[in-house]
Amino acid sequence: MSEHRRDRDKAVAPVKSPIERLGDALKPDGEPIEIPDIRQSDLEPYVGLRYLSKLFKLMGVILGLLLVAEVVTGVLAQGSAAIPTLLGEASRLIVLAGLLWGVGDLAILLIDVGHDVRAARILLARQTHAVVGPARRAEPANGFTSPVLPPPSSGPV
Repeated sequence: MSEHRRDRDKAVAPVKSPIERLGDALKPDGEPIEIPDIRQSDLEPYVGLRYLSKLFKLMGVILGLLLVAEVVTGVLAQGSAAIPTLLGEASRLIVLAGLLWGVGDLAILLIDVGHDVRAARILLARQTHAVVGPARRAEPANGFTSPVLPPPSSGPV
């Protein structure tokens, strides 16, 4: 076991470009989402939210690149005298880029919540139809017959 781990640890991981390191944020959508017992046609895509998520993440990356460019030009133009000013600007840009990235992740979370809510509604409608539908057609549901109750009376019982 330890020999296998040593051999695996010796393997060198491939170097990824900055775009590849962003993960799945900027890649095109892959396989469709699978939810058990739900037809794929019942889950319509949230195209707008997905693009909004990608837009916010891209804006966060652009702010990160602007931060690097600002630090380089500040140090080249004024030398070490620009460091106090650059620290304030850098912290502000880092926080803003992080917020934009977080909003992009929240948009992805909203997509997942929407799929879950839609799947729950579809399953509930199917269950309701399975129970109530046969009773409306005067058919027994799963072999069970519902008792026939007299209509409710308006007087005391």
